[in-house]
Amino acid sequence: MPTVFLPDRPNLEHFRRQARELQRAVRAGEPAALARVARVARHNPGAGGGAAAFGLAGAQFVVAREYGFTSWPRLRRYLGTVAEHGWDSAGAGAPAGEPAAEFCRLACLTYSGQDGPHRWADARRLLAERPGLTGDDIWAASAAGRVDDVRRLLAGDPGLARARGGPFRWRPLCYLAYSRAGDGPDVVAVARLLLEAGADPNEGYLFNGLPYPFTALTGLLGNGEQGPARQPRHRQWRPLARLLLDAGADPNDGQALYNTMFSPANEHLELLFEYGLGRRETGPWRARVGELLPSPAELLRVQLRWAVEHDQRDRVRLLAEHGVDVGSPFAGDGPPWAPGDGRTPVELARLYGHTGIAEDLAGRGVPEPAADPVSDLIAAAFRGDAGAVGEVRAGHPDVVERARRARPGLVVWAAAKAPGAVELLAGLGFDVNALGRADAPVEQEWETALHHSAGAGDVGLTRRLLALGADPHARDRRFGATPLDWARHLGQPATAELLEPYNRE
Repeated sequence: MPTVFLPDRPNLEHFRRQARELQRAVRAGEPAALARVARVARHNPGAGGGAAAFGLAGAQFVVAREYGFTSWPRLRRYLGTVAEHGWDSAGAGAPAGEPAAEFCRLACLTYSGQDGPHRWADARRLLAERPGLTGDDIWAASAAGRVDDVRRLLAGDPGLARARGGPFRWRPLCYLAYSRAGDGPDVVAVARLLLEAGADPNEGYLFNGLPYPFTALTGLLGNGEQGPARQPRHRQWRPLARLLLDAGADPNDGQALYNTMFSPANEHLELLFEYGLGRRETGPWRARVGELLPSPAELLRVQLRWAVEHDQRDRVRLLAEHGVDVGSPFAGDGPPWAPGDGRTPVELARLYGHTGIAEDLAGRGVPEPAADPVSDLIAAAFRGDAGAVGEVRAGHPDVVERARRARPGLVVWAAAKAPGAVELLAGLGFDVNALGRADAPVEQEWETALHHSAGAGDVGLTRRLLALGADPHARDRRFGATPLDWARHLGQPATAELLEPYNRE
């Protein structure tokens, strides 16, 4: 597993420079460099001969292993894949010169800050003003769902179904799947024409060169971190997804699973399970990206953890019914928001007061977790059960101090998932100005609880946090923004109005 994440837009010279720097540091005897080599020494063909003789091949091997590759040639092979299949999201904001290209640019989800209904409205307006722009452009015709144009263009040249073009150098099937301005029923017929002409049902790209394939299926299912208003699923997602899956699209689509896990809706999972999600590995992306892609079982365990932590009871049931392991601890290296910290699903459910999920898991034979005073205290607080909090404290006088050490940013997670617990936690001495994460219950210094409430438009919680001493001038660690900045950026006028007087002081 990688110990360092790949940078956006990776290039070979970047990694060569790192290897040369590591080689020099090892030969100079720098402790940190020697420790890096020691971590992979048993795999490293260039580690022998001592620090003074440490070669460039050995340094390259260490760098490759740190990024999750089995060897330097595997890293170079991946960069070749990036050269062929990578896409730079910077192009989303650059206006195109030709009307057909500009229509495609505006019509499609790009998973950048550019996404939103205003772009699709602009695309539709441009198409209404220039209806002929799809006549000789397969990419625009596919994005617009113009079946007659697509049929005529493919009849003249079937190879267009596999041709790169348009503003993003995508193939037609991607423009169709990511478009939100040409999503009428005719688009299903367009997709069928493209597939019949040889389009790849696993068509996609690597976003900014990172090992996350954004496939046509990913585009159809939509959603993501910016929410369904800015990144909705395709209106025809169900028939289109079934068409792609029938044609051989891989149901183990990690990016699609990630983008859709924020919503409790499960129709997409039911469809993917029907086509083999979690049961087999298919499609070309695993061969292209290799060891950087998690296995189908790992993908589903991440889905399980998110569902347990976010009280998605129906999803937990669905995953369990399809054979996902609901009993074992989460171990190994997971993403930052789903760590392998040794907790079991039922422990997580109990910890955050999701008693329904815990009962469902117990009904499946999952044993109850051992008593843990810190977890019991947090669970009682998240339930808003002051009496139970008092009982835990009475039995374990040091439990509050231990809980604060273990979860210093807990108030941020509580603000997102159990707002009623915020006052109780503040009364126990948890810092209302602590930095934490509101999207996952892990300790990472991102934002304060006030940032979350302001960005979510929760006026009541914002008032309560201010009364508890939350700092309206605090800046988050990712963007350097205040809670008022969050409210304004995320379009929350009510909390912005509430915070504006504090920022005039």
